[in-house]
Amino acid sequence: WQITYEVFRDMGLAFAAVLVLIALLVVGWFGSYTTPIAIMAPIPLSLIGIIPAHALAGAFFTATSMIGFIAGAGIVVRNSIILVDFIELRRSLGVPLAEAVVEAGALRFRPMLLTAASVVAGAFVILFDPIFQGLAISLMAGEVAATLFSRLVVPVLYYLEKRHEERHPTPQA
Repeated sequence: WQITYEVFRDMGLAFAAVLVLIALLVVGWFGSYTTPIAIMAPIPLSLIGIIPAHALAGAFFTATSMIGFIAGAGIVVRNSIILVDFIELRRSLGVPLAEAVVEAGALRFRPMLLTAASVVAGAFVILFDPIFQGLAISLMAGEVAATLFSRLVVPVLYYLEKRHEERHPTPQA
């Protein structure tokens, strides 16, 4: 139990450090301190798929499961960035916020779905391996859940954030 505790503690700390680094990169790229919230929101939502999938498979949440969760988080963030970047591209072309958000959710869904399908297919290969089963379950279930939720959550959060900024502009110095 001591080794398990230390592994999960160290992986959790590494994951937290990576999340902070991702947030800083997103702040630098998009120039907003609130955009990382919309982009990173689907990460915990992937647990909605991971935890029940482990229970259904009768598998313990192991260190390899944690690695799968962390790896899946990277893919989820990538998909979220694609959505937000597409919204900002459409906005730069003069498309209203609401329309740009709807277009992003509709037009970027296929690439997100293809990414999730390739992750599921690739992880299926190791699903029945006793050591890497947790990794496969986390990747497969996490990607399915995060893809479905991020398609809705990211555009809605981004829309709410930008609508709030438009209604309450910050004073310029």
